[in-house]
Amino acid sequence: MPAWSSSWQLPDQIADVLPSEARHIEELRRLFLDTARSYGYELVMPPLLEHLESLLTGTGEALDLQTFKLVDQLSGRTLGLRADTTPQVARIDAHLLNRQSVTRLCYCGPVLHTRADRPHATREPLQFGAEIYGHAGLEADLEAQLLAIAGLRAAGLQALQVDMADVRIVSALLEGSRLSPGTLSRIHAALAVKDGVELADLARIEGLGVQAAQGLQHLLQLYGDHHVLAEAKRALAGVPGALPALDDMAWLAQHLQATQTDVAVSFDLADLRGYAYYSGTRFAIYGAGEELARGGRYDEVGAVFGRKRPAAGFSLDLKELVAVLPARPLRPAIRAPWGEDVQLRQAIARLRLEGHTVACVLPGHEHEVNEFDCDRELACAAGQWVVQALGQATA
Repeated sequence: MPAWSSSWQLPDQIADVLPSEARHIEELRRLFLDTARSYGYELVMPPLLEHLESLLTGTGEALDLQTFKLVDQLSGRTLGLRADTTPQVARIDAHLLNRQSVTRLCYCGPVLHTRADRPHATREPLQFGAEIYGHAGLEADLEAQLLAIAGLRAAGLQALQVDMADVRIVSALLEGSRLSPGTLSRIHAALAVKDGVELADLARIEGLGVQAAQGLQHLLQLYGDHHVLAEAKRALAGVPGALPALDDMAWLAQHLQATQTDVAVSFDLADLRGYAYYSGTRFAIYGAGEELARGGRYDEVGAVFGRKRPAAGFSLDLKELVAVLPARPLRPAIRAPWGEDVQLRQAIARLRLEGHTVACVLPGHEHEVNEFDCDRELACAAGQWVVQALGQATA
């Protein structure tokens, strides 16, 4: 391979998006933004890069490791390319808008990851998200779930499943235990993969009480439909701090299925991904065999900006979403000749103003294969430029 050809190669897990997929992604972007606006969400556009200390304030080690860093040639300070937009939106709510009332914000833009968060994923997701600030009640959690479902439905997905968990359950079980961040991370990792042996070893090494050790083991079995919550209440009856979380999930499931009767609701009380980020119920939405969206309650997100406000929301990657949707058919277009005739140019301009796609055939390329799905053509008939079926004879 010639040495110069390597300059054309993109970094691992970074890819160009070609026309048909790019068009589909852009249609999804507009669709989700319009859906969010119909719920009262205002669009914000945070910058792609910020001073590193601002970008990572309060986000923890995980986001730090995911963030690309560079030096600002103007100030000499270290900048970061955002790996998640939610902290930026929390900053906007806390410092720029500074409203006392409920605030609904949405965004859509690229984020960059030093490493893909799962195999075969891109390191440059196109993240859409919606956040609601200022309401501590479950109504905000429910609205986040309903908005996510509405967007996914509008994208063409029907068989959806909402899976819930709540970080407060494990917090209640471990209350009073003095665990290092590393140990806590290992406990959550063991719960995520349902590794009972690892949990038992950690409980013994850290000297966890019988109730905490048994409760963690119970969580490994607590997944499935609404019966899980009743089983959890029996298994965790001696852990009062866990009961409000179970009641909240029951309320959300009841109200969600009251209007979304065809959406399956499940629970996995050991699945606490993002435990350091969420403060209450978290959820993931599945469809087409994939996780499509993730969200929940994160009341601590604005605290580091000096304004702790209740917050709930969700985010998803439009690039991942488009991969599970069927390809869109090409939009029908009108084929037109190139020419200097004033009436021809006026006819083309009028059709474009009406919303039609008009592809002009440049001189010398009349017989090339069309990249557009041209099903009509602009032709001169009786001295007038008219649209007709492609190939139709003109008088």
